[in-house]
Amino acid sequence: MRAFMCFLLLVAFAGLAVADVNVTGKWSGSFNATGPDGQTKESTAVLVLKQNGSEITGTVGPHGGEQHEITKGKIEGDKITLEAVDGAHAIKFDLVLDGDRITGEANAAGEGRTMKAKLDVKREK
Repeated sequence: MRAFMCFLLLVAFAGLAVADVNVTGKWSGSFNATGPDGQTKESTAVLVLKQNGSEITGTVGPHGGEQHEITKGKIEGDKITLEAVDGAHAIKFDLVLDGDRITGEANAAGEGRTMKAKLDVKREK
């Protein structure tokens, strides 16, 4: 019985820790893309996120003047997945939250082309 009570307490505390994670806010940093020909392009990234439970909505883009709506987004623990559309390109993000920093990869496909990119953004204060 004591082991069962300890288990329940651990589950309750784990739930509280996950509930404390909230990515709502503006994030900015770098977006370094590599095309299919190996050419690289350094750019900036701005994410404006709103979290409601495990669902994430908002926008992503290279700067405040060019943002694209997140069509699907979720957070599970420290893992974030986002999907957005930039013209004819579908972009999928596989990201990791570490405090006030989000890093990971983006993959875009459309018009017969693919692109991969590294994303590294920090929460704006």
